[in-house]
Amino acid sequence: MISPFCEKKQQNVVCEKQDRIILANSFSQLVPQKNLSIAKLVALAGKSLLSKPYVAHTLEKEGKEQLVINFRELDCTTFVENSLAIARSVKYNDASFDSFSRQLCQIRYRNAVINGYTSRLHYFSDWIVENEKKGLVENVSEEIGGTEYPLSVGFMSTHPESYRQLKQNPDFVSIMAEKEKEINRRKMFFLPKNQVEEKEHLLHEGDIIGITTSIKGLDISHVGILMRKKGHIHLMHASSAIHKVVISEETLYTYLQKSKRATGIMIVRPL
Repeated sequence: MISPFCEKKQQNVVCEKQDRIILANSFSQLVPQKNLSIAKLVALAGKSLLSKPYVAHTLEKEGKEQLVINFRELDCTTFVENSLAIARSVKYNDASFDSFSRQLCQIRYRNAVINGYTSRLHYFSDWIVENEKKGLVENVSEEIGGTEYPLSVGFMSTHPESYRQLKQNPDFVSIMAEKEKEINRRKMFFLPKNQVEEKEHLLHEGDIIGITTSIKGLDISHVGILMRKKGHIHLMHASSAIHKVVISEETLYTYLQKSKRATGIMIVRPL
């Protein structure tokens, strides 16, 4: 259901006409299948966005923080967020732009409230925790993986020059540093990449994963949606290497093995 924080129509929305057309097309594909599970709908929503271009930093707009809706250009996180918001709108029998906007606000922001740049869920482990609190997803990383993940985020506060808003608003840096401390106090779990093949049968189509990383100061470097092809799990994602939304040709296990910096995955299941 919609959080009470997001019940009102979103007022500060950045969106172009073409985005509304793409959303309507996705809805037209999903509505006839609205009785499917939410996870299946997430997978279908993702498939409706296949081949859309990968573009980084689409949420980094000048001025105050607003709800950016952009289907013409997707990064890995906005691809996942848009797919989940589309699926939830369809599941709750409200395939409308306003419903999608409320769902997206709820998914993207802490407490489903847009309260400046630092209210956005920038670290994906934080995204997982906050969206589990809202009842939107279930974190099954401990159940499937069972290996504790050593959280040590701090990249944003130590590299403010890499983020337009942090560079332009130095006061935000200390706020992010406090949020990073809070994140690092949490106990999180993951499935190490060398165990993905043997645990593949426990992964479901429509699961959302965050790929954990060895990059200092980061928790998760890439996200996507799981798909099953010929009995094996593959990754559907907005790929910076291929420059568009794709379903990986190789299995998820092989995809992870090719990445030196990938250490494993956190797994959440849409509810």
